[in-house]
Amino acid sequence: MTLPSHAGIVVIGGGIIGCSTAYHLARDHKADVVLLEQGRLTSGSTWHAAGLVGQLRSSASITRVLKYSVELYKGLEAETGLATGWKMTGCLRLATNADRWTEFKRLATTAKSFGMDMQLLSPADVKRMWPLMETGDLVGASWLPTDGQASPSDIAQSLAKGARMHGAKLFEDVRVTGFAMKDGRITAVKTSKGDIACDKVVNCGGQWARQVGAMAGINVPLQPVKHQYIITERIEGLANDAPTIRDPDRRTYFKEEVGGLVMGGYEPNPQAWATGLSGGDVPNDWEFRLFDDDYDHFEQHMTQAIARVPALAHVGVKQMINGPESFTPDGNFILGVAPECANMFVGAGFNAFGIASGGGAGWVLAQWVVDGEAPLDLWVVDIRRFSGLHRDRDWVRDRTLEAYGKHYTIGFPHEEYLSGRPRIVSPLYERLKKHRAVFGSKLGWERPNWFAPDGAAAEDVYSMGRQNWFGPVGDEHRHVREKVGIFDQSSFAKYELTGADALKALDWICANDINKPVGRLTYTQLLNTRGGIEADLTVSRLGEDRFYIVTGTGFRTHDLSWISDHIGAGFDARLKDVTEEYGTLSLMGPRARDVLSAVTDADVSNAPFPFGHAREIEIAGHSVKALRITYVGELGWELHVPIAATGEVFDALMAAGKAHDIRPVGYRALESLRLEKGYRAWGSDITPNDTPLEAGLGWAVKFRKNTDFVGRKALEKAAGKPPPKRFAGFTVDDPEIVLVGRETILRNGEPVGYLTSGGYGYTVEKNIGYGYVRNADGVSDEFLVSGDYELVVAMERTPAKIHIEAMYDPAGAKVKGLTAGPVS
Repeated sequence: MTLPSHAGIVVIGGGIIGCSTAYHLARDHKADVVLLEQGRLTSGSTWHAAGLVGQLRSSASITRVLKYSVELYKGLEAETGLATGWKMTGCLRLATNADRWTEFKRLATTAKSFGMDMQLLSPADVKRMWPLMETGDLVGASWLPTDGQASPSDIAQSLAKGARMHGAKLFEDVRVTGFAMKDGRITAVKTSKGDIACDKVVNCGGQWARQVGAMAGINVPLQPVKHQYIITERIEGLANDAPTIRDPDRRTYFKEEVGGLVMGGYEPNPQAWATGLSGGDVPNDWEFRLFDDDYDHFEQHMTQAIARVPALAHVGVKQMINGPESFTPDGNFILGVAPECANMFVGAGFNAFGIASGGGAGWVLAQWVVDGEAPLDLWVVDIRRFSGLHRDRDWVRDRTLEAYGKHYTIGFPHEEYLSGRPRIVSPLYERLKKHRAVFGSKLGWERPNWFAPDGAAAEDVYSMGRQNWFGPVGDEHRHVREKVGIFDQSSFAKYELTGADALKALDWICANDINKPVGRLTYTQLLNTRGGIEADLTVSRLGEDRFYIVTGTGFRTHDLSWISDHIGAGFDARLKDVTEEYGTLSLMGPRARDVLSAVTDADVSNAPFPFGHAREIEIAGHSVKALRITYVGELGWELHVPIAATGEVFDALMAAGKAHDIRPVGYRALESLRLEKGYRAWGSDITPNDTPLEAGLGWAVKFRKNTDFVGRKALEKAAGKPPPKRFAGFTVDDPEIVLVGRETILRNGEPVGYLTSGGYGYTVEKNIGYGYVRNADGVSDEFLVSGDYELVVAMERTPAKIHIEAMYDPAGAKVKGLTAGPVS
């Protein structure tokens, strides 16, 4: 076939992700699709993938994506006539210690929260299901009967045939050599066999996706890593429908194949593919190729596998597969529209579970390409979770290898990565170290999580129960409630929007009313067309045409991109990222005003400087943006300081606050404080799947103004009737319970939702969780308060009390600086 001169959408890459995306674009959207593959279909890494298909992830949306894959693979052969090798064998995950067993009990609870039936089995149950297995060291196992296995090449070829059946055009032996660009958009794809003008491009280039993106100035942070597995000769007594096995404590996996076993693993010392080419580029001619067998490196898996399945010691190996797979710095795959180019979408970096993800990833990516926005909450895989930091190839390699090594380690709550640190530090880093700060990392920034008291180890000690910071964080929490604390939040993402049309642009982008006098500050959500919450942030009006926007550290690229993409064409509105220009010190607590008034001549009393206002004040000779806002539920200010002056201003505040027993406070106390106040966290409590009406944030929507904004039509359609889900808080009295999120909510004994976040409130002295209560007929106040509630925590039911207002100071009196607030 001859290449067409034009296509609506060009998909680059003929592995399972590219074939799935082309299939869904053609089948679901009747799109004009061309797929280009530089070699033969599946010839990169799809052909040598192991083919295990699991479904459960910690994100409800990603679990839905993987469940869709299974449903697609079940019926694909009937549609296309090509077999996929799909077998629903179920999957056993083995636990050999108490922490792993707790993890599995929490996973089983998550599974039930997401509508999946994961069961917990005894070692004897496992032995009956898998007689060849040595089970003497097992505590137990989880069993998910709907997991399975498939033939990667067969699935991809079946999807390719389906794509052709629905009108897509697929071309092999066509290499992309570059892009024609205009005004930051791709206008044509340049190839080894001619150019194709197009409207949109989908980069599904697998291990070449980074190189493909670079041709258009786009960063796709992934790293090819060598991954090995063996295929054995036939094993006597192995059933052909034997469940797949994941043995994480031994870092290995197994699946049956033609009477033998496929066995591989994830080692703690993985090997990056050092290609020898500039920038670590992957050779273009790497087609249906493997590395030499490396039994020395693989021996660690072989030893563990034989201990688990002793029959392996007496069976031959038919083949070793040693091939490159694309992995990412956080172990999650990459989807979405590239922030550097409005019409290139990416689907890549699948961390060796591209087969499990392929069907569903193609489904949501196709919808994303057509609609211009994600159809679900896909934040954990959104390419906009990365930043400029991820252009550093060495950093990406080191962090990716660490993530690979964690593939089968126990997932302790609050665990931090260690590689590539410290990378970005605030001017207070050394000062806070002297206060015995224990740092975490967010998008490269070192941030104090908590402060170790004298005599205690200044490090995290992970466990499934209360961790070693629980007591010290309680002290920090109470200090903010009773006295005054200072948080270093310099990592906040900060933008300035200026220009004659800045207000007009924000009026369209923001759900809340931004059109307030100069000096006012507004909390607002940014919505998608479904009314879902794409971001929440604060906007301060510093001048008639000048706005200062502050959002969370991890959302820097995402929120900047969302705002930029929704500024009207031709508007005089200039958006600038000023994150590194300002440090941020949050001064919070009942004594905050006493401290602030001691370091500035400005009148910071309640009448001239009320809550929700912003002023320029002077501290230690420096002009400071003082924002009267809080995320902890106390009197306080965010002080945005010229970055070079951050240390001086901190020192001045600490000196003036000495009389009031001021102390630095970390992010873990911040989390506990916000839970007591019911402040929502974007990415967990509020997401693109949730509307302000469902989240209890309807008060922050400008319904009363005759002003259109993104998402208004969807909200108006839903208004006036009880929503199908409502956000609510829950407390649990049992002090031994640890809430981490995704625990099932029971109402009158029936599941009605799951927690989106969890923790402990040191003032209310209870475990606190938040989540959505669901009811197809609508969730009214009466429905909420009339039920008897329990939470399922690690498969154990425990009584819970529901709260539909803040548990601490529900009237907000302390925030407004009026009086001491009651605790409910």
